[in-house]
Amino acid sequence: MEVLNIFIKAIFIDNMIFAFFLGMCSYLAVSKSVKTAIGLGAAVIFVLGMTVPLNYLLENYLLKPGALSWLLGEKEAAGIDLSFLSFILFIAVVAAFVQLVEMSVEKFLPALYGALGIFLPLIAVNCSILGGALFMQERQYPSILHATSFAVGSGIGWAIAIILLAAIRERIRYSHVPAPLRGLGISFILTGLMGIAFMSFMGIKF
Repeated sequence: MEVLNIFIKAIFIDNMIFAFFLGMCSYLAVSKSVKTAIGLGAAVIFVLGMTVPLNYLLENYLLKPGALSWLLGEKEAAGIDLSFLSFILFIAVVAAFVQLVEMSVEKFLPALYGALGIFLPLIAVNCSILGGALFMQERQYPSILHATSFAVGSGIGWAIAIILLAAIRERIRYSHVPAPLRGLGISFILTGLMGIAFMSFMGIKF
């Protein structure tokens, strides 16, 4: 039940876009069409779902104070703290998986690869990806299952946000938006309204 609770909260209440404003650059830039938004959303779900559990293992079996007790014994590992390497290792893991996604999309979905352009490799520096690893580290989830649930939920929440915005932007293309609000202006207003709508989930107890 707790795992399901974390999963639903990550999608709706702790949404990376609406609650923390993470990954906004690609969210605004790639939300012009639903097709590309679905592609980027799927890539973010995959990268978050793979990197956060892997970083969880690194955090608990390598980086935390005393984490090397499984290798060196409790006394010898008690004074070892490698947490200062967290950022380097987390980013290395993310970059490796983003490279894998980029090569796969280029090989099997060349049209989507062309549509996503520079924003596909830029997932490596997407704040929501690194944010997922850092939230996992800060919240100290009790098991890898909890961390995976949070990661996949966060990815789905980010994907829902960008797909919804892309769908709305496709529709308002035929509307009479005042000239000063066209482009980013109306996108920010829509994001604010969607964020208010997602805030309504905060009253739900899981």
